[in-house]
Amino acid sequence: MSTARKLKLMASVSNSLSFKHGLSLWCPQSPSLHRIRHSSARNFQRRGFVVAYSSFANENREFVIVGGGNAAGYAARTFVEHGMADGRLCIVSKEAYAPYERPALTKGYLFPLDKKPARLPGFHTCVGSGGERQTPEWYKEKGIEMIYQDPVTSIDIEKQTLTTNSGKLLKYGSLIVATGCTASRFPDKIGGNLPGVHYIRDVADADALISSLEKAKKVVVVGGGYIGMEVAAAAVGWKLDTTIIFPENHLLQRLFTPSLAQRYEQLYQLNGVKFVKGASIKNLEAGSDGRVAAVKLEDGSTIDADTIVIGIGAKPTASPFERVGLNSSVGGIQVDGQFRTSMPGIFAIGDVAAFPLKMYDRIARVEHVDHARRSAQHCVKALLSAQTHTYDYLPYFYSRVFEYEGSPRKVWWQFFGDNVGETIEIGNFDPKIATFWIDSGKLKGVLVESGSPEEFQLLPTLARSQPFVDKAKLQQASSVEEALEIARAALPVEAAV
Repeated sequence: MSTARKLKLMASVSNSLSFKHGLSLWCPQSPSLHRIRHSSARNFQRRGFVVAYSSFANENREFVIVGGGNAAGYAARTFVEHGMADGRLCIVSKEAYAPYERPALTKGYLFPLDKKPARLPGFHTCVGSGGERQTPEWYKEKGIEMIYQDPVTSIDIEKQTLTTNSGKLLKYGSLIVATGCTASRFPDKIGGNLPGVHYIRDVADADALISSLEKAKKVVVVGGGYIGMEVAAAAVGWKLDTTIIFPENHLLQRLFTPSLAQRYEQLYQLNGVKFVKGASIKNLEAGSDGRVAAVKLEDGSTIDADTIVIGIGAKPTASPFERVGLNSSVGGIQVDGQFRTSMPGIFAIGDVAAFPLKMYDRIARVEHVDHARRSAQHCVKALLSAQTHTYDYLPYFYSRVFEYEGSPRKVWWQFFGDNVGETIEIGNFDPKIATFWIDSGKLKGVLVESGSPEEFQLLPTLARSQPFVDKAKLQQASSVEEALEIARAALPVEAAV
């Protein structure tokens, strides 16, 4: 960086942080405490950005994002949209790639090689929401400094510095923690790290799994949630003997009703997938070559497998940021409705953030790409502008499976809202089905399989408005289309679509 550009950058940093962004950087505190912290922050800015410029590894220090996933990519786009990225923003990632749309890893990325699988750079953020594809070249063009394959291992909050795994010392003015989650793993002592055992969280994980699938004959998927269902569907595309094992009574128990789960289980069974429900795993067994060879259950039975995929959830990656304040009930880093932590100038977004779920009046941590995108945008807008409204997120989940070429039945469902109360199921799954959750007469949540674009568009309006519905009338609906029209008619006039 030239001396002229450094001087220009230092001047802009000093002015922008001291005046334009000072109010949006800090959590509400008592007036006296706020004044003390704000004053010390201004002193830091004069120290940190004017002296010893070459003593830190990053040139862009006004804003630093730790983490290189979905949230980081959408945050970067928002910085660019506000004209605050060039020469100011640095992203530090443990991955070798620029941020990408992570859901692809258990969907299109796992398609058989002859069925047009997704590959980078095709799914860099922000293509998942219809935005520009932000390749590594895009970050360079926008003046965003990228540090790859070098995760942050420690933070000095008082000095506002970070240390990476390679020993780099990084300086920040405002810090956004977007570290996401790590896959929950089986302990080594029960075979959790044997060759042939896979976890999926990044491109390297998915590449390793594909290498195994190319040689596999028998695949066991452990876990009946999103990951388990999507990986099993991909294995079907590879024409592999596939078994799903989980301890619950049915698939996706935290969302699906028993009746709805049965429909999906039957579809998987028609595709040759076997289920072992209500099972506890004792250990994974190795063969003579050291690779995994079987799953041993607590009841003493074994299931042969040369490839095992563990999909039993994930844990928020809060380390090394524990000191900024963790939530003991839902995990992750506690933030307010602007994604500010308890430490001035430090924010957390995406999977790692425990935030107020305003419409349901509870603290939540949401592991979903939609929240990663929206939380990133909301946080950066709050940081860079006068935006003060609280994040008002509507829970949304979806899955798309069996979408590869030649599949006789593609599956795509969407859910919005809260799955509380009693349920009404409409439709025969040929191809449509809808489930409505009703609590105290109000429609709280709705799931639709194989809906039209217009039907999917209606769902968030229904879930956010929570209209009172005629339960008896809804139960008598002869089709998903009729049921949705009944729900639409119940909307207040201002919310009707």
